[in-house]
Order: sequence, then structure tokens, then C-alpha cells
Amino acid sequence: MNEVLLRSLTPSVLGILVRRGADFAAAEDAVQDALVEAVRVWPDDPPRDPKGWLVTVAWRRFLDATRADTARRRREDLVDEEPPPGPAPATDDTLQLYFLCAHPSLTPSSAVALTLRAVGGLTTRQIAQAYLVPEATMAQRISRAKRTVSGVRFDRPGDVATVLRVLYLVFNEGYSGDVDLAAEAIRLTRQVAGMIDHPEVSGLLALMLLHHARRAARTAPDGSLVPLAEQDRDRWDTTLIAEGVTILQLALARDRLGEFQAQAAIAALHADAPTAGETDWVQIVEWYDELVGLTDSPVVRLNRAVAVGEADGPRAGLAALAALDNSLPRHTAVAAYLHERDGDLTAAARLYAEAAHKAPNLAERDHLTRQAARLNSRRRH
Repeated sequence: MNEVLLRSLTPSVLGILVRRGADFAAAEDAVQDALVEAVRVWPDDPPRDPKGWLVTVAWRRFLDATRADTARRRREDLVDEEPPPGPAPATDDTLQLYFLCAHPSLTPSSAVALTLRAVGGLTTRQIAQAYLVPEATMAQRISRAKRTVSGVRFDRPGDVATVLRVLYLVFNEGYSGDVDLAAEAIRLTRQVAGMIDHPEVSGLLALMLLHHARRAARTAPDGSLVPLAEQDRDRWDTTLIAEGVTILQLALARDRLGEFQAQAAIAALHADAPTAGETDWVQIVEWYDELVGLTDSPVVRLNRAVAVGEADGPRAGLAALAALDNSLPRHTAVAAYLHERDGDLTAAARLYAEAAHKAPNLAERDHLTRQAARLNSRRRH
């Protein structure tokens, strides 16, 4: 069973059902039922037209679900609208679904959560981790969002800023998490950039391209993480870097700075350095200062502490870190790194081991465990 194929077809099938009259929540339930049926049937009897098969089965499941509480006339109308046999339309409804989920009737946080769950394919646990809230809280938020958006149609456009936020989070999850969604986020952001002339849209696209350019160097052949300073820069995609830098320069020239442009500027400075030792950390700190002013995000402040530690020395970085809540994700890992830079190997080894227990994914946990073991070995010798 090709799970990647099923995931790629889901947004388009969902969009077809919504356009044909199904409200969002009922359409999503019907599509999920169709996916379960596909997992059961396809291994022994694969369809010639997977998308058409999913549309037909999902629509019938929707009809079955509405039959209990819909008047006879409406049921007959829906039956008449059942898609005919044959190939399904080749239209891509994914971006339309992003805008639907970013509907004005939803708060931005609920819109992001709903889109990540219904269209992005992320689990409730993954979304909760991204927002630093308990999984149960996120589950309730998504359920409320589904109820709110039920019955909404494509004719009411959603909020562009919310769509950009969702694409950013989908890219981050695809780049560093368990689900590979980075390329899809870039594809959709290119579509938004073609529709909307705004420097922040360009800034987000540039940011994605600059990060994606380093992807091949982020892991070793055994799957282990390779820190930025240790990456083989010959493996970076210079074509993507050049495109990202060009897009960013055009956006910054418009003098309407936003957080995505500031993040892209930091990524561009990393990409521009021939070696890790030649990174312009002073300028990176300055961009982080801009970013703190734009977002006041604790995660941004955490990243800034790392940059300060590189620009002004580890003790300056530790001082910046001391002002932050130590419950922040990766706070302990940053503390371990800065203590190692400061020569306190005992504290660093302990903190690396502690950070490994808090790591959000297996690759990061393994990396931090190896860092702790490396320092413990050095101390013994």
C-alpha cells in the first residue's frame, strides 16, 4: 500500500467533495472512510484510477452518512450529482483547502491547527508539539474548528497571513519531523507567490528554499543528524541558494520587513559562509534582534542566545539563555552546547543526556545521546 500516494490524493478528493455540496467535516469523515477502504482493498485489487476510485467511494460514504438526517429530495439531488465513471478531474485543490481552513470565522490558531490536521496530514500530537500545548488541548481546538467551518464553501477566501503561517509550520514539520511535507509546502508557497505580490510571501518562499538547499547534508548515511557547523557544504544545493537569495533581495528592497524575510536573511548568511568559522555571527545577532522585535517569540530568543554565544562568547550566550524559561523545547540542548563551548564538560554531558530524554524525535534523541557519550568519554580520558 502506497501511503505517500494516498496522502497526496487526499486534499484533492476532499476538495471535490466540498465543491459538490458536502460540508467540510462530513467530507473529511467520508474521505477518511474511503482511505481505510483503500488500505483494505487496493493491495489485492489496485484501481486503474486511484483518485477516481477515492472520489466515488468517499462520495458514497458521504451519501450514506447524510441519508439518516437529510430530506428525501436533497438525497435524490445528491445522488444525481454523483460523479460519473471515468478519470477524475486533474485539478489541484490543495491550496484552495488551505484558504478554506484559514476562513475568517476561525481564529488564526484554530485555522492553523485545522489545516495542519485536515490538509497537511500531521497528527494531533505533532501539532500540539509545534504549539507547545498539551495534546488534549489541541484535540479540542481542532474539534471546535471543524464544527465552526462546517458548511463553509470555497467562495469565502481565508486570511493570507494564516495560510502563510500554516505553510511555514508544514514545511518545518516536513523538514525536521516524521512526515515528509517540505517539498509540498514549497510547491504551494510558489503558487501563493504567483497569486499574491507581497514581500512576506516572497520572504517565506526564500526561507524555505534556503533551508531546503541544505537538506541533503543534514543527515549522515546512517540517518544520524549532522549539525550545521559539521555539514559538508559541497552537498548544499547552490541553485536553490541562489534562487532564495535573489527572491529575498527583491523582497527586502521593498522596505516592508516581516518575520519571514528576517528569518530568510539569517538563513542566507549561513548559506553565504564558505565555512562554519567564517559565518557572520554579529550580523546574524542583529537580524535576530529585528526578529525579536517583530515576533517577541521565546523560540526566537532561544535561537538568538545561540547566535550571541557564537558572536560574543559562550558566557554571553549563557547569560542570554538565563533570561528564558527553561521549559522551552531545546532549551536544555542549547544550554549543553554553550556549557561545552565554555569548557564545562561535566555540566554539558549531564545536560546533553537530559536533553535527549526531552527530544521530540528519534533522530534528535540519538544525536544528543551521542553528544553526551562523547563528552563522558573525553572526561574519562
